[in-house]
Amino acid sequence: MTARSLVPAYARSVYCGVRMRMRIHATRARRALGVCAILAGVVSGCGGETAVEVAPGVALELAERRATSIFNVHYDVRLSIPADRDRPISGSVTASFTLTEVGPLVFDFAQPADSVHAVRAAGEPVDFEVRDEHVILPAAAMSPGHNVVDIEFTAGDGSLNRQDDFLYTLFVPDRARVAFPLFDQPNLKARFRLQLDVPVAWRAVANGSLASRNERGDRAVLTFNETQAISSYLFAFAAGDFQVEEVERDGRRMAMYHRETDRERVGRNAAAIFDLHASALAWLEEYTGIAFPFEKFDFVLVPAFQYGGMEHPGAIFYRAEALLLDESATQNAHLGRASLIAHETAHQWFGDLVTMTWFDDVWMKETFANFMAAKIVNPAFPEVDHDLRFLLAHFPAAYGVDRTVGANPIRQPLDNLNEAGTLYGAIIYQKAPIVFAHLERLIGEETLRDGLRDYLEEHAYANASWADLIAILDARSAEDLAAWSRTWVEESGRPRVEVALEPDGDVIARLAVRQSDPAETDRLWNQRLDLRLGYDGGESHTLAVHLRDAEAVVTEAAGLPVPDYVLANGAGLGYGLMALDPRTRDYVLAALPTIDEPLTRAIGWVSLWESLLEGEVDPEALIDLARRALPAETDEQNVSRILGYLASAYWRFLTPERRAALAPEIEGLLWDGTVAAGSRSLAAAWFGAYRNVALSAEATARLERVWREEEEVPGVPLAERDFTALAQALAVRGVPESAEILAAQRDRIENPDRRAAFEFAMPALSADTAMRDAFFESLRDPARRAREPWVLTALGLLHHPLRARESEVYIRPGLDLLEEIQRTGDIFFPLSWLQTTLDGHQTATAAAMVEQYLADRPDLPPRLRAKALQAADGLVRAARIVDVHR
Repeated sequence: MTARSLVPAYARSVYCGVRMRMRIHATRARRALGVCAILAGVVSGCGGETAVEVAPGVALELAERRATSIFNVHYDVRLSIPADRDRPISGSVTASFTLTEVGPLVFDFAQPADSVHAVRAAGEPVDFEVRDEHVILPAAAMSPGHNVVDIEFTAGDGSLNRQDDFLYTLFVPDRARVAFPLFDQPNLKARFRLQLDVPVAWRAVANGSLASRNERGDRAVLTFNETQAISSYLFAFAAGDFQVEEVERDGRRMAMYHRETDRERVGRNAAAIFDLHASALAWLEEYTGIAFPFEKFDFVLVPAFQYGGMEHPGAIFYRAEALLLDESATQNAHLGRASLIAHETAHQWFGDLVTMTWFDDVWMKETFANFMAAKIVNPAFPEVDHDLRFLLAHFPAAYGVDRTVGANPIRQPLDNLNEAGTLYGAIIYQKAPIVFAHLERLIGEETLRDGLRDYLEEHAYANASWADLIAILDARSAEDLAAWSRTWVEESGRPRVEVALEPDGDVIARLAVRQSDPAETDRLWNQRLDLRLGYDGGESHTLAVHLRDAEAVVTEAAGLPVPDYVLANGAGLGYGLMALDPRTRDYVLAALPTIDEPLTRAIGWVSLWESLLEGEVDPEALIDLARRALPAETDEQNVSRILGYLASAYWRFLTPERRAALAPEIEGLLWDGTVAAGSRSLAAAWFGAYRNVALSAEATARLERVWREEEEVPGVPLAERDFTALAQALAVRGVPESAEILAAQRDRIENPDRRAAFEFAMPALSADTAMRDAFFESLRDPARRAREPWVLTALGLLHHPLRARESEVYIRPGLDLLEEIQRTGDIFFPLSWLQTTLDGHQTATAAAMVEQYLADRPDLPPRLRAKALQAADGLVRAARIVDVHR
C-alpha cells in the first residue's frame, strides 16, 4: 500500500488532541474539579486565596487537571554544559502555552529550591514557590489564552548521565523534570526547541535536526530545529566525543553516533545496522500505511546504556554492545540485534506518533513494538523458524513472572508517575505480545491491521488509551473483546491447562482440554489452542481447540489411536501452565530428541522446565535429557535454549557436591560440542556454555590457556569481550594468579569506556573478602550506582554461585537498598538489582532472608513487594528442590 503522509494530520493534531484529552478525562475531571478548582491542588474558595496542594512526583490528579486546561505547549530549552562534569549545568526554559482557565500554575522540577533562579511571566518577574518537586506560580501571573513563562535554573544531573567527555538524557518515565522545569506528563505533548552551549570539540544529536552551529573560542552553540508534538519523556539529546557514520537508504539519510574506537568493529557491523533500520522502516510504512512521521532518523550507540534501547523520535539511543557485535556473536545475538532495532523503530509509530494517555497504558507501546518486531525480523532471517523464535523469545520470560506470587497484570493502575518504573517487566515485554498474538488469532490478521491503521490516523501526534483501541477493534469483530481484555489484560496470572484422555482400548474414546484458575477465583481464559497428538515413529495429529469454558471436548480426537504424548500447546501460542500428564512426561523425558519438528521439541523443553519448577521433574533427569539431546539437536535456537536450561539446572538445582561430581562429564560434552559445531555462531554458543559451567581443575586450566592465547577455541575467533569474560571467570574460580590476570586484561582493553567498566568490577572479583565487602559498601552511594550495567555486572560476579556462601551477607543489605534504588535508578534497575542479588543463591538460609525482609517491611510499596516476590521465586523453588534432593 502506498504510504500516506501525515502532514495534514499534524495541522489538525492540536485540536484533535484537545478534544481527545477532554473526552478521555471528562468524567474524572468533573468529579475532581469544583467550580473554582482549576489547574492544580485544592482551592479554598472562589475569589479568595488559593492554597495549592502538591506532592512529590507527578500525581494523576494534577496531571488530569492540567490536561483539561493547558494546550498548544512549546518549550525552548537552553543549556550550557561545561567540559568539567563536576561543574553545574546552567539553563533556561521558555514555556509557551494556551490556558483555557486561569489558576495557580504548577511546573514539575525535582530539584532543590535554590536551583530555580528567576521566573518571568509575559516578560515580568513573578513570585514563585518551589516545594515538593514543583515550581508553583500564582494565578495572578497567568491570563486566559496565550501565556509565556521563562525560568532560569541549574539543571539536575540525575537524568543527564554525565561522563567525563559525553552525556546523554534518559527521561522516561518522568525524569525530564529532574533536569529542567516543565509539565512532565505524557498527555501534554509539546514542541521542543533545543539550544546547547558545549565544548567546541563536542558533537550533539537531538530529536530535531541541527539548524545552526556557531563556534566562539573553545565553545560552540548548537541550535536544533523544533520537533513535532512529542511527549516529555521522548525529548532527548546526547552530546560529547562521538564519531558519526552517515548513509542513505531508500532516499532517507540516517546517521549513527558512536564512541567505538575499533574501526574494524564499526566497519564490520555498520552496513547491517543501517540495513536493518531501513528494512524495519519500510515494513512499518507498508503495514501502517503511514510514512515515517518525524523529521529525521538518527541513532546513538551509548556505552553501558541502561536499556537495550530507547525510542526517542529522531534520536534513538541503543546500548552499543547490543548493536556492535563481535565475530563470535551467536545466532541469538544477531536475532536479538535485529529484534531490538525493529522494536525501537516500531515505536516511532506505536508510542511516539500515538502515545498512551497515562503510564497505566505504557504496556501498549511496548506490546506493539515487540509484536511488530517479531513480524519485521522474519524476512531478514529466512533460515530461522520464526514461530520457534516467538516461543523462545516470549514464553519462558513471561512464565518467569506469571508463575510467581508477585505476578502483576499487564495493565496496572498508577496514581503517580514516580512509581511508573515499577510497571515495567516481562509481563509488558513478553506476555503482552503473546496476548496480542491471541487477539490477532481471535479477530483475524487483516482486522487487527486495519484497526491499528485507524487508531494511528485518528490519534496521530496525540494520545490514546487502551479503551480507545478496544473500541475500534470491537466495532470490527464479533468477539466480546471487553470481556477478553478483562481476563488477559486487567488480571494477573495464567491458567493451568490439562488434557484429559479416556481410552477405549487402543483408541481414544473421549479427549478434552480443561482449564483451571490457580488463584481459585474461577476465571476463564479465552484462547485458541492447537492440540498435538504424537506417536513414536513420527506420526502426529494437530487438532484445533477453542478453549473459553472450563472444558473443551475435542470431538475430532474420538477414534484416533491413543498417542504416546499430548501437548496442549502444540503450535506454541497457547499460554498457561501446560501440565504434562504422566504418560507424556515420561515419553518426552525419554524420547524428546527423536521428535522431528524443532518447534515441538522446544514446546517439550519449555513444558519440562515448568514441570521441574513445579517439582514434577527431577533436575538430574532434565540434565540427563540435555546431555542426550544436545548432540542430536539440529536447530541453533533450540541448542541455545537447552544449553541455558542445562546451565540453570546445574547451578541452581544441584547441590555443590553433585555439581562437582557431574562437572567433568558435562564439561566434556560442551567442549566436544564446541569442536563439532558446524558454524561459528553455534561454536560460540557451545563455548559460552563451557566457560559458564567449567568447574574441574582440567576445565579451569583450559580456560586459563585460552585466555593466555596458548590454546585456541576451534571455530571461535575470540574478541576482547571474550577475553574479558574469561578473565572474570578465572577470578571467580580463584585461580592462583587471578589478580595478575585481571590487571593484564585491564591493560589489554583499549577502548576507554570498556576499560572503565572492567576496572569498576575488579574489586568484586578480588580474592580478598574485605575488598569485596568494601566494594559492596560503596554501592550505598547513589553516584557509584550511576552506571547501572556496570553495577549489575559487578553484583553478579559478587553473587556468583561459587561464592554464594560468602556473599549471603550482602543479601539483606541489598534488599534494604531497594526503595532507594527505585527512587534514584532507572526503570529496570530495581528488578535487575533484586534478580542479580538473588539468582546466584539456592539455600534455605538465603530464601529465609528474603522472607524476613518482607515480614519486616509490611509498609513496602505493593509493586516493589511484587518485584521482590518475582525475583525471589527462583531462589525459593531452588531451596525447596535442593533440600528434597540432598
